[in-house]
Amino acid sequence: MSESACLTLAKKIIAGRRIKRGDDLSLFLTAPLEELQEGAHLLQKHFCGRHIDFCTIINGRSGRCGENCRYCAQAACHHTGIEEYPFLPKETIIKHARANEAAGANRFAIVTSGRALTGRDFDKAIETYKAMRDTLHIGLCASHGLLTRAQLRRLHEAGVTSYHHNIETSRRFFPQICTTHTYDDRIRTIKMAQEEGFCVCSGGIIGMGETWADRLDMAISLAELGIESIPINALMPIPGTGMEGRSQLPAEDILRTIALFRYINPTANIRLAAGRKLLPKNGATAFLSGASASITGNMLTTSGTTIKEDMQLLRELGLTNRDEDGSAATGTCGAH
Repeated sequence: MSESACLTLAKKIIAGRRIKRGDDLSLFLTAPLEELQEGAHLLQKHFCGRHIDFCTIINGRSGRCGENCRYCAQAACHHTGIEEYPFLPKETIIKHARANEAAGANRFAIVTSGRALTGRDFDKAIETYKAMRDTLHIGLCASHGLLTRAQLRRLHEAGVTSYHHNIETSRRFFPQICTTHTYDDRIRTIKMAQEEGFCVCSGGIIGMGETWADRLDMAISLAELGIESIPINALMPIPGTGMEGRSQLPAEDILRTIALFRYINPTANIRLAAGRKLLPKNGATAFLSGASASITGNMLTTSGTTIKEDMQLLRELGLTNRDEDGSAATGTCGAH
């Protein structure tokens, strides 16, 4: 019995081939899902081993965002009833970070609403990151919007190693989800963060009305940028937003997306994010067919799964979020 085209392609990627813009990508859409997943599993096993990277987040400042991203509950133009508050006290954030570290998470991120974190709030963030760097061992990640180069440098000097900034979708589709800033604004921020020494975590959302061609384009764009950590969010339509009433994606579409992202970005961490509850067994299938990372913990519209539950899931699957020497893997966001 001859092997599938997906498995053949996976072996070529292991041997050094990389999917480029302009290549025939039809296999990713026409191949049976099981065959696509078989190849994705082989790639994941080769490039990632048994390691799954777990990150946790805290919403450090909530609501009143002046941007008009159609999916977002925190945009001021939407009426979602979301809790609004200024930048959290340093002690509150450190308490959460310490608890997540004790539970076994690999890294901890502060995310904030708004176009960019500026002024006194940015200074508070720097003070908080420095305190965490000096007292904790967990890897530090930040997600504060369209920062300047000087701000990014200050973050890096404060101990932050990863910067999260999604491209969200394809260049073509981006104007359909946001008009207060551009796709190129996001690309510029990503490139500056990379130049300042950050591992960049960047992905997007599927299920917003984009086509499969848009999803493939997003995967190729992230490969061209050399992104090391790619969160894949499945839209969870929130009442009061511009995406209210959209149908949730079927699990098969999410699993196919995860698998094809693994082929196109073979060495990256493909990270489960929002919508994980839509997947079989809370993502167990995905962890064996392309996904090598996840946001964990009950925050925002992510998995709603505790770190303890995810640790148990890894044990059941024969996976681990520890390095071979037993320590947590807290290096760059794409490290395995």
